[in-house]
Amino acid sequence: MDLEKRLDYVLRNVEEVVTEKELRKVLEERSEPSAYIGIEPSGLMHIGQGMLTSSKIRDMQEAGFTVKILLADWHAYINDKLNGDIDAIKVCGRYIQDCFLAMGVDEERTEFIFASDMMDNMDYWERMLRVAKANSVARIRRAVDIMGREMDETDADSSKLIYPSLQATDIFELDVDVAYAGMDQRRAHMLARDTADKLGWRKPVAIHTPILTGLKGGERMDSAVTGKMSKSDPDSCIFIHDSPKDIKKKISRAYCPPTLDENPIMDICQYIIFPKISELNIARDEKYGGPLHYKTLDELQNDYNQGNLHPADLKNGVAIHLTDILEPVRDYFKNKPKNLDELKKILE
Repeated sequence: MDLEKRLDYVLRNVEEVVTEKELRKVLEERSEPSAYIGIEPSGLMHIGQGMLTSSKIRDMQEAGFTVKILLADWHAYINDKLNGDIDAIKVCGRYIQDCFLAMGVDEERTEFIFASDMMDNMDYWERMLRVAKANSVARIRRAVDIMGREMDETDADSSKLIYPSLQATDIFELDVDVAYAGMDQRRAHMLARDTADKLGWRKPVAIHTPILTGLKGGERMDSAVTGKMSKSDPDSCIFIHDSPKDIKKKISRAYCPPTLDENPIMDICQYIIFPKISELNIARDEKYGGPLHYKTLDELQNDYNQGNLHPADLKNGVAIHLTDILEPVRDYFKNKPKNLDELKKILE
């Protein structure tokens, strides 16, 4: 595969790359580069996290990357996920590994690494101290929003200040060319890049994909999304193993304004459906104009923006396609239910 094609794969549906020049250099110099993404094991996986992330991982693997998925168990402990129960967090980590395999990442080009295993190495802690020493308390405090919390919380324990240094250290410990995450993790990647400059270490290219708006709607503000898809609000998200009935119900109730802006249904079309299919089909009664067929996102958006496609018809089509796309995931967990069932018992 030529360089431009590889670059196209890596940049598809990416909101930001820091920098494209550096990424091009990586692809020119390495036929098999490496990338990392860190995932906190914190609950059931929804399509905003799972499908968008796995799609980008597959894109990068098509471009020759090996992708290291860090199951950040102690990070989740610091962030008070699953009530800080490290055993429950590890169960969730095994479930997340199932999720990515169910969503079709290339197993031969994917490494799953528990942070707790990586942290057994004393070199890790030396690196972490060097990262912390290279950055001011103020700089670290600015990066704490990668945890989804503000540092003005009076009851925040001091471990929260360690988190950004851990995340930057993960990148250096894994020795990767590219750090990949959603836009909400941008500050962690910038911290790693700044630290690399200060210490003369290898500086990762940073790639960021968008954060999906929750089904209840929201607003995009720079790297944040108010009302983003969240596992803590099941009505705002679709879990990757939801039943067809639940998918249809949730999509039917979703916010879907007659515009393209802050439209979660259109987001699903752009980032989940079109990367997986060659044509989006909308079944519609003949009295309303008959079926519609869209080969590109632009065609769909233009028709919708002009009022030629009703939100209810769009929702029906999206529910059908999303149900079909997620069928292999449901089948996977039907055949391998152990980790999902164990996690559900923990969440009860």
